[in-house]
Amino acid sequence: MSLSIGLQVFSIRKELAKDFWGTLEKVAEIGYKNIEFANHSAGTDFGVGFNIDADTLKQGMERLGLKTISAHIHPMSVDIMDQVIDYHQAIGNNSLVCGIGFWKNKAEVLAFSKELNIIGEKCRKRGMDFYYHNHFMEFQKFEGQTVMDIILENTEKEFVKIELDTYWAIRGGIDPIPYLRKLGDRCDLIHQKDLTLEAKPANIFETIGEECEINSEKFREFSKVEYFTEVGEGTIDIRSIIKEARDIGAARYIILEQDHSNRNELESIAISYRNLERLLIENEILKNPR
Repeated sequence: MSLSIGLQVFSIRKELAKDFWGTLEKVAEIGYKNIEFANHSAGTDFGVGFNIDADTLKQGMERLGLKTISAHIHPMSVDIMDQVIDYHQAIGNNSLVCGIGFWKNKAEVLAFSKELNIIGEKCRKRGMDFYYHNHFMEFQKFEGQTVMDIILENTEKEFVKIELDTYWAIRGGIDPIPYLRKLGDRCDLIHQKDLTLEAKPANIFETIGEECEINSEKFREFSKVEYFTEVGEGTIDIRSIIKEARDIGAARYIILEQDHSNRNELESIAISYRNLERLLIENEILKNPR
């Protein structure tokens, strides 16, 4: 399976807020074709978070040559899923993602997993894929087991896939390459960003310990601009991640998501696009030497 570049629009949220269609036009000019939306107001807007009706969005995306490949929905709730699915099927999107979770103990993770399963089954019955996207806290342990492993064991593979964020896996003390092998065909969407030298130690649990309660406030302590850089400009071995993803053959998209940047957002995603494109081409040449 070929691996294509995507863009999670959380990376350009400030620019989109200023000029939604003008920003997407610039995204297309950079070279992006595959878009993953991020809706953080799903309780009142079942679409992509900008109060745009489905027909308008679909027509605008087609005009720009852009394809909606996925969307993060927050807050995620069983109660809104029928309306969310209706909207996203109308725009031609077949993938929905739960983007974050916080837990105090294993019981909360089990309850969370049960809800993921219910939502995932609802999506599957409507012909859609449903994913969970990790940060670092999925690799904290409750009763000797990581949150991610609890989720994997207590959700059905056909209902809940994983969108592996390699950056946050590293921040959770996990090597993403063997973890991609572990996930196999349960992971066909990959999030990619890059890590700065300032992020020391890379493993956040070396700083806070495995017993620390992680809530949204604690999470924000490690989501700072100085810890993020453009793809190919930092310390992550992205070349090996791409090689592993292609060797496994399950992944369809490697999606840029840069949480913060010191640069203008559009300049930032342009640098990442060029570097990702170069790394994909280099890997293809190495895989198929003449």
